[in-house]
Amino acid sequence: MLRKLYDWVFDLARSKHATPALAAVSFAESSFFPIPPDVMLAPMVLARPDRAYFYAGVCTLASVLGGVLGYAIGYFLTDVGMMILAWLGKADTFEASKALFQQHGAWVILIKGLTPIPFKLITIASGIFQFNFALFVALCILTRGARFYAEAFILKRWGPPMLEMVEKRLAMWTVIGLVVLIGAIAAVKLL
Repeated sequence: MLRKLYDWVFDLARSKHATPALAAVSFAESSFFPIPPDVMLAPMVLARPDRAYFYAGVCTLASVLGGVLGYAIGYFLTDVGMMILAWLGKADTFEASKALFQQHGAWVILIKGLTPIPFKLITIASGIFQFNFALFVALCILTRGARFYAEAFILKRWGPPMLEMVEKRLAMWTVIGLVVLIGAIAAVKLL
């Protein structure tokens, strides 16, 4: 079953629908969707290393546009934004987050935008706290671009040998990936 799922992801990465799907996931993740675009970007770069930077650009553009939607949700639909934050388990830290944004908003966007922490938390909070919109967009371009282009570079440069190693021991790497994912989710819940 694991091999079928793995093969399906790589088949999608090679399909004609890969780029629109990557854009849709990147857009949605920045405003309301729970799955990060990395789950599509990585296999797409590994399947087509010659298009690594194109895919990083698609991810960046769609993520920034999704971030604008997240900002709009927080700014214009504050109640909806608060519901999304509550769904993600972050509504109870609202006052602490507000103080942090007022003092260090740009740094919060820069640092959190590079991490696997759900970006929608930052985009919606930026709108709720009425962070400077032009600066918000500029920081989103910088942070999301840095993340996706770095990932594309690493995967293009060292991905094929890593891919061969992963394919030989798929079960072991899946367990390692799950442990890392659970650790990241736990870290997000604690932050």
